[in-house]
Amino acid sequence: MKANPLVALGRAGQSPWLDYIHRGMIASGELARRIAEDGIRGVTSNPTIFEKAVSSGRDYDAQIGALARGGTKLLEAYKAIVTDDIRAAADVLRPVYDATRGDDGYVSLEVDPDLARDSKSTIVRARELFDAVGRPNVMIKIPGTKEGLPAVEETIAAGIPVNVTLIFSVRRYEEVADAYMRGVERRIAAAGDPRDVASVASFFVSRIDTAVDPLLLSTVERWPGSPKAGTALSLLGKTAVASARLAYARFLAIVGTPRWRSLAALGARVQRPLWASTGTKNPKYSDVKYVEELIGPDTVNTMPPQTMDAFREHGAVADTLSGAGADAKAVLDDFALMEPGIEEVCARLEEEGVKSFLDSYRKLLAAVERRMNTVSAG
Repeated sequence: MKANPLVALGRAGQSPWLDYIHRGMIASGELARRIAEDGIRGVTSNPTIFEKAVSSGRDYDAQIGALARGGTKLLEAYKAIVTDDIRAAADVLRPVYDATRGDDGYVSLEVDPDLARDSKSTIVRARELFDAVGRPNVMIKIPGTKEGLPAVEETIAAGIPVNVTLIFSVRRYEEVADAYMRGVERRIAAAGDPRDVASVASFFVSRIDTAVDPLLLSTVERWPGSPKAGTALSLLGKTAVASARLAYARFLAIVGTPRWRSLAALGARVQRPLWASTGTKNPKYSDVKYVEELIGPDTVNTMPPQTMDAFREHGAVADTLSGAGADAKAVLDDFALMEPGIEEVCARLEEEGVKSFLDSYRKLLAAVERRMNTVSAG
């Protein structure tokens, strides 16, 4: 029998997580099967995933009906539905959490997207969600916006595991890593145990190529046959992976600093880079591009089901991160010749990401409300 490449990822030091959640897959045993057969070590969710889950099928109708008949308000109904799914998935993953001593086995739950620019409210909501789920192996997702950074620090200091999401630029990744270390330092200073808090930094990958490739093609159209056009052609499909690889190089540099080594000596866990948005959106590229090209120790790759299935079928496992920093920097140096620059592109992607999650959150609330109204009307 052919060896499962997903399992091989674990042996290469990368944890495969599933970027999907649905009540049916938990109840049917599909999640447990994927853990056993594919070596899945975690699950991530976001408002878009929940909106699709609630809007499709009838797995949520019984609970929504009970909430409607009980007079539950919309936001409380949403909270009940989401936390029930997260709690159930966390229970399925608890053996992974125990076996890895808290390194893996997490389910991620996002703070309400309308709080992305509100540090204080994000901190309060992170605590509320963590307490509502009532499981140690839940990670609260906080966006890596400027306003999210203080919330990351505060939440880590409070001992709550955090998945910092919507990171697009290397510069922002460095700020996220610093916020995590500040939180760990505060926890230690307050006599807290740093071993009971874990974190990942979710770097969104494929969306970068989706945004950058059209800009490169427009450069080719404006200056056909020029050296600049040649450079643009050479960069197609490379900017996203280069950005992630450079972030990984910065990760390696950070964990080698005296500051981090002193925290690690006290039991602090590394904040692993997590590759998110790894489903290939351009059909011209390999359907496992953003998995195969980002494999290395101390990382996580959270894949949508179709990407995970494709990698199981024909993925190849090799360390493609270690030692790749110099080449990645060369790609981004070449991109610096283009307009707009990478930081401008990443800032726009962050804004679009916040808006996308907010739109999905509102659609999710609308879907729950429609179901509740249908039940109330008989």
